[in-house]
Amino acid sequence: MHSPLFDALTADEIRRASAAIRGEHIGGTRPGFGAVFTDEPDKYLLRKGESVPRRARAMVLDRDTGRTYDVVVDLGTDKVVSSTEMAHGSVPMLEPEFEVVAELIKSDPRYIEALAKRGITDLSLVQLDPWGVANRGEFELEGKRLWGSVSYLRHFPDDNGYAHPVEGVLAVVDLVAQEVVAVHDFGVRPMNSEESNYTADANQPMRSDVAPLEITQPQGVGFTLDGAEMTWQKWRFRINMHPLEGLVIHGAEYLDDGEYRSVMHRGSLSEMVVPYGDPNAEHFWRSAFDVGEYGLGKLANSLRLGCDCLGEIVYLDAVLSDDNGEPTTIENAICIHEEDAGILWKHTDWVTGKADVRRSRRLVVSFIATVGNYHYGFYWNFYQDASIEVEVKLLGIVQTRAVEDGERAAHGTPIAPNLVATYHQHLFSFRLDMEVDGWQNSVFQNDCHSLPVGEANPHGNAIGVTRTLIAHENDGDWITNPQTSRNWTVVNPHKKNQWGMPVSYKLLPGWASATMIAQPPALVAKRAGFAHRNMWVTPYRQDEMRSAGEYPNQDRSGAGLPAWTSENRHVQDSDVVLWHTLGVTHIPRAEDWPVMPVEKAGFHLLPVNFFDKNPALDVPASKSASNSGSADRSSSDGGCCHSGQ
Repeated sequence: MHSPLFDALTADEIRRASAAIRGEHIGGTRPGFGAVFTDEPDKYLLRKGESVPRRARAMVLDRDTGRTYDVVVDLGTDKVVSSTEMAHGSVPMLEPEFEVVAELIKSDPRYIEALAKRGITDLSLVQLDPWGVANRGEFELEGKRLWGSVSYLRHFPDDNGYAHPVEGVLAVVDLVAQEVVAVHDFGVRPMNSEESNYTADANQPMRSDVAPLEITQPQGVGFTLDGAEMTWQKWRFRINMHPLEGLVIHGAEYLDDGEYRSVMHRGSLSEMVVPYGDPNAEHFWRSAFDVGEYGLGKLANSLRLGCDCLGEIVYLDAVLSDDNGEPTTIENAICIHEEDAGILWKHTDWVTGKADVRRSRRLVVSFIATVGNYHYGFYWNFYQDASIEVEVKLLGIVQTRAVEDGERAAHGTPIAPNLVATYHQHLFSFRLDMEVDGWQNSVFQNDCHSLPVGEANPHGNAIGVTRTLIAHENDGDWITNPQTSRNWTVVNPHKKNQWGMPVSYKLLPGWASATMIAQPPALVAKRAGFAHRNMWVTPYRQDEMRSAGEYPNQDRSGAGLPAWTSENRHVQDSDVVLWHTLGVTHIPRAEDWPVMPVEKAGFHLLPVNFFDKNPALDVPASKSASNSGSADRSSSDGGCCHSGQ
């Protein structure tokens, strides 16, 4: 569904929404705005032709009491239309709270004493990283807003603190009471004394044989951006930034024979969790819900040309709400550019010797978020063959812990003296609201297999495909299986191509298809229940947007996908939503230190019988540029990539 009603809020709309909320005294005298975003209209109402008002939604915290409210504002009247009280303290972390947590902990006598035992008296060199503590069952959460912090020592301001964890100390703060409620000291461990920095000055000499690589488009970019609407190579879609989910793609459609055909109504990261795998008392509780606890969109980087993005770049700013409900801008939050993507298709006729080759281009829409020690790049790649590839790039610094001299940690990799990097996972849940040539779709799980030798397969070479209809939410196996080339197709049974095949799109999983390893009694196994499956299928519901529930911070209920699908609702021939879990189980390497090379995960959406033939046959042949020097130079803008025509 291609409509500006789903677009992100403007600065004026954010300002008006927060003013309406303050005018109703929601959130008390010091309301904190954890997130303010578009309250996306119900698609069912739009299909019926009903007039739907533009609305804003806000997650509001009363900073004095911890009471939390989910508020909806009608932007046509600037009036609050609903305010629902949620669990105490469950909004994502507010930016000022990072500093408040550190100030409270560093002034607590128990914490000062614990660090003094370790020879640390200059607390200005101590870095404190806040974590949610819902995985520690001893803490009562009702009426509280708790954050636990772990400590690192920096030898100087730009030092890599993760090289020097202050092992064994955990401090927990209640931001409602504005006090430190616990300081645990699990015992002194030796600290790595070496500095492990990744900056150029610490890693001389630099390589001297890296030749310049320049990407230019003399005629400018090949796409058109009109507000949020992007058109490129038969694709049309809208680009938005959400304070929690980050980059959101709306209304993806592909131009075929003069008409736009729908592919996907909405696609975004719904939630992600990073569970750590060390069972020791000071570590077992660590996990991060980077969408629901921190807000990936709010943590978006301002991207830099030539570093984060390369080529002819168009940037989009992200206009979001700050913690006081005022609009703020993250400049260059979204990067848009074209890339050469290798060969699109090729054939050399062995009889005539004639060859045809087409170069592939892709349009890349991306953003990068920083969450503590880690960074995540999210890339939506659109191709000329009507496919969409989603890629996640994992970057940053691994989590560390200190060990005794000579100790071989069972759940970590040694990377420096008295220092190991902990085993962990990164599990991403993508919500894909598909509309394949319309909204009445069915989902099939497809598995390839051999056939029994017999009359139907006398030579033993036959390949069969089992197509399992997902008629209800809990049908199917839900786990990727590369041995059967398992994939899932979203089929429109009411539309067929020229050859009588129902049109569809296939979700092809990538190699990184990890699911949750943690098990009960680990609370994270329940809190991130979505991560036990690679695939979920649900009927579209306006209020089912995030796979661990809307408020995973401090929640232990197992909200989200496991709760919704417990009803085993009917999904055949309906408006379906795919939820795809992917990710990596990261067993760190020495090569991941002191900063890790990029690791990638992702999946691909490809048309299956959506067209009558290859939709990229009309991509023109590229031309080779003039040669210069001892190396061939080529461009996808000129010359010839075919012969004998």
